[in-house]
Amino acid sequence: MQYDAVLFDFDGVVVETPSPERLSDALGRTYEKLGRSGPAAETFRELVSGDFESIAARCQTLDIETDVFCAQAAREMVRTQREEVERGLRSAYDDVAVVRSLERPLGIVSDNHPTVVSTLLDRFGLRSPFETVYGCPLTPDGLDRRKPDPTNIEAAMDALEAESALYVGDRAVDVRAADNAGIDSALLSRSAESGRDETAVTPTHHIPSLSKLPSVLR
Repeated sequence: MQYDAVLFDFDGVVVETPSPERLSDALGRTYEKLGRSGPAAETFRELVSGDFESIAARCQTLDIETDVFCAQAAREMVRTQREEVERGLRSAYDDVAVVRSLERPLGIVSDNHPTVVSTLLDRFGLRSPFETVYGCPLTPDGLDRRKPDPTNIEAAMDALEAESALYVGDRAVDVRAADNAGIDSALLSRSAESGRDETAVTPTHHIPSLSKLPSVLR
């Protein structure tokens, strides 16, 4: 298959995955700063799954404006992820260097907040290889676009004027998003743990490292 563009997930593919515990703590601070007490871990799971209705219902119960809560949560989660990088707790993967040798338009399609994606790309000197970047803000529309919804993949393909892109991800949901967009997928499994849910899907390609991408693209 000849691909005219390559799209990448971000966390777990380009950079190390953020700590769920620290992100849950960030949501705990969100509740505290709004003068409330709420289930941070449960709210984190709702954000990850894109369940805006549950978040809105929780905010209504706690008498918090939903948009105010989401704006504060976004600030806390962005700040937490920046601090992870500054403290050396999170870095880019070494094998991401291969993207500079790929002679195709490249893009990022992530469920992380777009501010985080752009900030970390700049921080690790990786912004220039990627012509387009899509993330998911903490808004109803942003959460609706979380994978396996194909909207952001399709938007990235349109931006790159691509018809046969390859999407590279490290989770089953990435493969399902590629399937929903009608394109091929490469499931990255750097370790047995990272590929723990790959039996639930059938990706077009399996790769143990981004360094194997050039052979897939030939």
